[in-house]
Amino acid sequence: MNGFDLTILTFLTQHAFGAGLMTKAIKAIAGFYMFKGLVFVPILCWIWFKPPKRGEWDREVVIATLASGILALVLGRLLAHYLPFRVRPIYNPDLHLLFPAAEGEHELRLWSSFPSDHAMMWMSVATGIFLISVRVGIPAILYTAIFICAPRVYLGLHYPTDVIAGALIGVVTTYVITRDFIRRPLTAPILRWINKWPGFGYAMAFVVCFELVTQMDEIRILVQSISTAHQAMVEAKNIHESRPPVRLFAGLRH
Repeated sequence: MNGFDLTILTFLTQHAFGAGLMTKAIKAIAGFYMFKGLVFVPILCWIWFKPPKRGEWDREVVIATLASGILALVLGRLLAHYLPFRVRPIYNPDLHLLFPAAEGEHELRLWSSFPSDHAMMWMSVATGIFLISVRVGIPAILYTAIFICAPRVYLGLHYPTDVIAGALIGVVTTYVITRDFIRRPLTAPILRWINKWPGFGYAMAFVVCFELVTQMDEIRILVQSISTAHQAMVEAKNIHESRPPVRLFAGLRH
């Protein structure tokens, strides 16, 4: 535990909001989709449908931003899986700190804290908005820091360095994906497809936006359930194969 994380977590748990109305509000902000994806997706839709000033560039960046957000989420889960496990603050007994319980936090007990996939994903999206419109992007970045990242630190779901690292990775992800040599080959066929079959194209866009808003929670739960079931079947098979054969007439004399 580094001093930076410990200092901030100690301040938040001992000198911040306590267990009153503010803590309940922070729990709601951290748990509800409406305070995350339902803020940014309408902004991306507005950018998509507003009169273009730079040709197809705005729409190209919107597509690249959606791709960056999903990529950041996947990358976050991969990093959390393959990097050394970091127990979340709320479950770390060495901290001797009491955090307000967050809704649904028990399922995160076995999930590594580093990096914050929330910070990666939504800072990635906020960066894409910033690249299109600085006037809208700066509030989007501030909103991500205050209403998405900070509550997860306050509730003990992440260390400050988790969200800082996640945010930086999200920014870099969007910056790279929106470069011309990646953005144009990525978005050109998608734009042609949408222009040719707008009905089906916008239907698929709705699905992508829905998964972005929900952070693919149902897909992750489904994959996790299948993995758990497969592991249970393998363990049951190993136990069955390790048992010695039962001899029904072993005790009878010939």
